[in-house]
Amino acid sequence: MDIIKHGLLSWLIFLLWIKGLTDASDVTQPDILWEVQGDNATMTCSHTKGSSYYQMYWYRQLPGETMKLAVFTLANTEHSFEPDFRGDKYSATKPDAHSGTFTVKNLQPADKGLYFCAVSQHSDTVN
Repeated sequence: MDIIKHGLLSWLIFLLWIKGLTDASDVTQPDILWEVQGDNATMTCSHTKGSSYYQMYWYRQLPGETMKLAVFTLANTEHSFEPDFRGDKYSATKPDAHSGTFTVKNLQPADKGLYFCAVSQHSDTVN
């Protein structure tokens, strides 16, 4: 479908993965996602680090702003959205320890930015 021919605007949402203390090649998500204004953009994330890495974090960085945590997810639990990301605009899924999604609904020009996931394993603090 020729987007320009149909008079629709498209916005580029860049996706990156974050490098932590381990090799980020274990975490996979698309590099770039193109969607049409007004549509929803669903970003996927998966990893091969093992089931002990069951915590997933989604971040967003808008142009000229600092990075913000959007949501913390665990499988089979209610997701913990940060205040700026609560409401009907955003949703997330976490079907298992190895994968998840983050959706931005009704895309607008202000949604253009960097979106990425990170995974971590549970750690207990010993005093």
